[in-house]
Amino acid sequence: MNAFEVNHLVKCFGKLCAVDDITLSAPENKIFGLLGPNGAGKTTMIKILSTLYVPDKGSASVLGFDVVKEAEKVRETIGLAGQYAAVDEFQTGYENVYMTGRLYGLRRAEAKKRTHDLLERLDLSEAAHRPVRTYSGGMRRRLDVGASLVGRPKVLFLDEPTTGLDPKSRQDIWQIIRELVRDGTSILLTTQYLEEADELADQIAIINEGKVIDTGTSDELKTRLGGDIVEFELSNPSDKEQALELVRKFSHAPNYDENSHMVSLPVSGGASGLVDIAGALSQAKLQILSLSLHRPSLDDVFLTLTGDKPRLNQPEPKTDRRPHQ
Repeated sequence: MNAFEVNHLVKCFGKLCAVDDITLSAPENKIFGLLGPNGAGKTTMIKILSTLYVPDKGSASVLGFDVVKEAEKVRETIGLAGQYAAVDEFQTGYENVYMTGRLYGLRRAEAKKRTHDLLERLDLSEAAHRPVRTYSGGMRRRLDVGASLVGRPKVLFLDEPTTGLDPKSRQDIWQIIRELVRDGTSILLTTQYLEEADELADQIAIINEGKVIDTGTSDELKTRLGGDIVEFELSNPSDKEQALELVRKFSHAPNYDENSHMVSLPVSGGASGLVDIAGALSQAKLQILSLSLHRPSLDDVFLTLTGDKPRLNQPEPKTDRRPHQ
């Protein structure tokens, strides 16, 4: 049985189709990474699978339960931590998790035990009885993940779980995610931190403008890109069009970053490809500040397939991860 499955899924808002005929599935007890630029449809997918949105067309299921026809069973099965920590700042950490456990239908004694165990596991025991407004961003994020786990979900949806966190807090969340999978939880993770998907995801789907454009493991996606990546930084941004036209003889897919003024392109031939491009740039009298050659990364796959660098999403409405009653 799959952790989740969607078939020809469509969800539109007016003329904009955020999810446009997507078919995907993920096995149980794995981490499935969903990547895409701003507005690609990642959060809309999460909201459909968690029964917060009803699809316009197609079907979706979680552990075999239809998200529309068996929505209550789906809610009993899942946990959800949205893009922003959905915690009450005026309650303590303990009260937040305990309240969510009661909303899941846990008896008082069980909710107390689960809350105690989770706060200890998340290294929040010492702060358990402090108001959440005194917590750091990393502590709030860990608390939100803990609240999503209090009902012992078989499938957990994590929408941008480490957005805005410092490196130490991100590492803490990564460790929690790994432990959850070892304990038998299936996870759907959306992120625009490419190294996060590279580090955690067993399978990855890249979506853009509501459509799936590629799927596979991180290694499979990098291998498909082929060859190596040449990058160079233009000294004069006004040389952009001339530089792009020049390097198209070496690759059909050069990309230009408007912020860093970096041109990147996949090439074959390794060092010889680098030498050829350097010679062409010199002959055209284009001044560059740096020139490098490296093996493809997941960032390169993302950029080549979407034409967009990974970046954080713009603010969206908060997604409630508490169950409907």
